[in-house]
Amino acid sequence: MFRTSRGALLRAAVVAAAAVAALTACRPEDLPADDVPASAAPGASQPAAPDGQRSLVDAAEAGGLRKQTGEGAAGDVPVDPGEMRDGMRLVVSRFAGPDGGDPVLFEGVDNVPEDTSRRREHLFRGMLEYIEWDPELGQPQARPVADPGPLGGSVECLMASFAENGQVVCGWADESTAAVALFPDSTLDEAGKLFVAMRGDLER
Repeated sequence: MFRTSRGALLRAAVVAAAAVAALTACRPEDLPADDVPASAAPGASQPAAPDGQRSLVDAAEAGGLRKQTGEGAAGDVPVDPGEMRDGMRLVVSRFAGPDGGDPVLFEGVDNVPEDTSRRREHLFRGMLEYIEWDPELGQPQARPVADPGPLGGSVECLMASFAENGQVVCGWADESTAAVALFPDSTLDEAGKLFVAMRGDLER
């Protein structure tokens, strides 16, 4: 059996206490860059984006449609996007309609902190209010688009008309973004395909 003197034990305790004090006194700037949490890094306002998070793009062209500028541009926010928090971005654009028809209105948000499907539902309701849909006519039911495209997530469209051809509202929701678009004089199938094509230019 090994024997240790009281003096040796006392010296060991002092060394251990000094080591603990040195570790607890470390500040973020004393640590290697890889060890600094994003929330503690100088100038950081929010944690780093998780894997798979995407953002919206204020694109000049989407799905072959050109963004309208000048008098035809979206000069306001026609649809309530919901609560906007730090780090979120709102994109609102009007794109030249197919065959020179009425423009396609797009509105979306990224870095959504809650369930993006809920934010899409909020945008759906806002778009119906924008087109002055009469609630007494019932709530149009959204139908999933079979192929959401390479960006995945969920894409749905609803017909805000009693005719086969009319106003269609489409929306997507994925890991971090939610968006809707209004397609005048369209069908569910046509609007769904065009919306997926536009999404490829509006999201990264």
